[in-house]
Amino acid sequence: MLKFKNAKKFNRTSIKKLPEEKPIIYKLLNNTRKELYVGVAKRNRVQERLLEHLTLKEEKIPGVVKVKFVQFSSIEKAKKAEKQLIKKIQPKFNEQNK
Repeated sequence: MLKFKNAKKFNRTSIKKLPEEKPIIYKLLNNTRKELYVGVAKRNRVQERLLEHLTLKEEKIPGVVKVKFVQFSSIEKAKKAEKQLIKKIQPKFNEQNK
């Protein structure tokens, strides 16, 4: 089971402070802590990927107030864990057969 110990407000200031040195899996949560989306971001693209959810119309997910994340040593491990997590929790805004 993954331990999402890191939780930040979902805004530009908080996103700009996130670490970039390792790939991550992230969960986007609403105000009741419901998981709306699970994603993965490569090393050196963490902040950029999360800002896409905040600013790009086609990537925006309504109701997100918090982001939780866990770092991985490789993108391969992160993608494998992401797939398992999506299957387990079935977030509303993820494609379920990814």
